[in-house]
Amino acid sequence: MLINTEFDKRTVVHAGKTDWIPTRMQGVERRMLDRIGAESGHATTIVRYAPGSSFSSHVHQGGEEFVVLEGIFQDEHGDFPAGTYVRNPPQSKHTPGSDDGCTIFVKLWQFDPADRKGVVIDTTTAAFNPDPTNSAVQTLHLHGDAREDVRIEKWQPDQRIDLDAPDGMEILVLEGSFEEAGETFEKHAWLRLPRGFKTAAFSGSNGTRLWIKRNHLAQAPEVKLVKS
Repeated sequence: MLINTEFDKRTVVHAGKTDWIPTRMQGVERRMLDRIGAESGHATTIVRYAPGSSFSSHVHQGGEEFVVLEGIFQDEHGDFPAGTYVRNPPQSKHTPGSDDGCTIFVKLWQFDPADRKGVVIDTTTAAFNPDPTNSAVQTLHLHGDAREDVRIEKWQPDQRIDLDAPDGMEILVLEGSFEEAGETFEKHAWLRLPRGFKTAAFSGSNGTRLWIKRNHLAQAPEVKLVKS
C-alpha cells in the first residue's frame, strides 16, 4: 500500500473531513495520511479506538511515536490522556487500547534503528518557551536528535508565520486553524513540506496549536513495501 509517498511535493490531508477506515481489529479505525506498506511499514495515521477496543500485543520493530488527541489511550505501561506525547523506540512492546475510547496521531517505522530512548510528556502541563525568532510563537520541545526536531508550537492570533523547511517539515493542527497558500487548515489537518520548501502561514483569529516535526526529510524514506 502506497499513500502520499511523493516526499518531494507539498502534501495535504484534511483528515477531519475524511472517512474513517476500519482496521483488522474490531472497534479500531484510522485515517491514513501517508503509508509505505500494509500493516507493517512507514506510516503516519490518525487512529480512533472505540470504547473497550484494543490491539493485540505487538513489538514495534521500527518504533512508534504518537500524540493522544482525544480521550485516554491505555496499555500495560499506564494511562495516557489527551495531550500526552509518547515515543516507544524500536523493539518496545505493548498492548494498546482504551476503556472509554480515544483518538491518537501516530507515526510508525520512522526511528533510528539504534534508538532505545522512550519519551512520555504531558504537553498540557509542560512549560512553553518564547521562540527567539518570532515573538508570536511559543514552543514546547518534545524530542530532538541528529535526524529530527519535534515540538508543539502555539501561534498567537492573526499572525504571519514564515515556514522554512530546508530538510522538510510536517504540521498537524491540534487546535485552532491557519491558512497557507490560500488553503485553510483546521483541527487534525496535516501538511507535509518537502526539502527546500519556503512558505508563509497565517494563524487563525483564535490562535493555533500545532504538532511540528522538522529536518526528518533530509533523506526521503525509501518507497518500497516493508515486510512484516
